[in-house]
Amino acid sequence: MRTSRSKSGLTLIEVMVVVAIAALLLGAAVVSINALTGARARATLGELGATARALYDTAALTGHTCRMVFEMPAGDATGFTYRAECANRAVTASSDREQQLKDENQALADAAKRGARGGSGSPPRSGPSLLDVLSQEKDRVEHFAKFSTFISPEIEPRRVSGVKLSVWTPHQRLPAKSGLAYVYFFPQGSVERAQLTARQGNSVWTLSISPVTGQTTVVDGEMEIPKS
Repeated sequence: MRTSRSKSGLTLIEVMVVVAIAALLLGAAVVSINALTGARARATLGELGATARALYDTAALTGHTCRMVFEMPAGDATGFTYRAECANRAVTASSDREQQLKDENQALADAAKRGARGGSGSPPRSGPSLLDVLSQEKDRVEHFAKFSTFISPEIEPRRVSGVKLSVWTPHQRLPAKSGLAYVYFFPQGSVERAQLTARQGNSVWTLSISPVTGQTTVVDGEMEIPKS
């Protein structure tokens, strides 16, 4: 008569299952802790602060006006992208930032609509018109004032998820929470005063950029918008 042998311990498959379950539970715990403490929002502002300081130095050393460009989704959606741009020379920022942002966002929307329609549908011309020539001359004159993407070891385009960002500068009455937003850096060794607020769940952090020194400070909570 055969007797069955009792199995002691766990098989390799059972051990792997236990490890996988433990890893899932640990990951969920880390995500929950990050959401409660706003760790991702805090870390994001730290990265933005480092980018701002690097761009401050770049503008001062090259003599070119630079800017941080933010693209933020509308509504309550989280996440945003940011990148650095520099002009070919020193240029001033628009004094009416809200109107500038409104015009540029409208231009983006119009371009998207034209693309969806497949173009204007006008027949091709045999040669440039007077308007075409004037437009080309305008483009040539404005070439040095145009901004192009700037990348360095310290400054790279990034996409951030899970964080809701708002951007305020003195040319705006209210922080920009969707669409485009800019922070300018000038060759004279100055930068627009700016406040960048990051939200992750119930956690709120604010990055403040000093206009004279370019120094950045991250504080817990939402800072009050300066009255002047």
